[in-house]
Amino acid sequence: MDKHYEAQYHSLEEQNWWFAGRRHMVWELIEQLQLPKSAAVLEIGCSGGPLLRQLREAGYAHATGIDVSEPAIALAKERGLPDVHVMDGARLDFPDQSFDLVIASDVLEHIADEQAALKEWRRVLRPGGQLLVFVPAHAYLWSQHDVVNHHFRRYSRRHLREALQANGFRVQHLGFWNNLLYFPTAAVRLLQRVLPPRPQGDLLTLPPTTNKLLLNLLKLENQLSKKVAVPFGVSVFASATAAK
Repeated sequence: MDKHYEAQYHSLEEQNWWFAGRRHMVWELIEQLQLPKSAAVLEIGCSGGPLLRQLREAGYAHATGIDVSEPAIALAKERGLPDVHVMDGARLDFPDQSFDLVIASDVLEHIADEQAALKEWRRVLRPGGQLLVFVPAHAYLWSQHDVVNHHFRRYSRRHLREALQANGFRVQHLGFWNNLLYFPTAAVRLLQRVLPPRPQGDLLTLPPTTNKLLLNLLKLENQLSKKVAVPFGVSVFASATAAK
């Protein structure tokens, strides 16, 4: 991730509609797992720690975060999070079978060796442990946003499913996220191909009213996704179990 973009990312990650909406969806999935509060949780790519803080406030005392970015981990520590570490998501410095839940929200696309990362995530999960993973969807949506973020790929559902299955996971649920904004996002991404590139990608500071409206739309979608499987979206997400 470009350093200027990263600084902007950290300034917005707690309140920005997209980040907050994705955390809301991750939280919905965590609650569905009904894990005991004693569960050991690892967030890969924790950034400045907003989800970790939510986990700890909810009583998950054994929540650990890692990020490859030193500024991100420094910020997480400034925010009072104790168990956070600078670490490569494809080379984890934890013993085998250390965690009950691994969360990786928009991390896998940043790692060149996808297989090595998934093998590591499987290694540190206890048998029957859970993985929640979000990745950007659709190769045809590739844009300057992916370049600025140093992405290696975008995903189809099939790609994500096969990658998980090949590395010891049983996929329980696989779907698209951010459905409501898929069509406007696709239109903008396609239009950007004939316009000068935006050096900062898609991360923008929005007026509070607009930000709140978009966040509420995502929260509504997150609730509806429990009942309806929509065949399109800007992201792909999966919940999977480490095979015993």
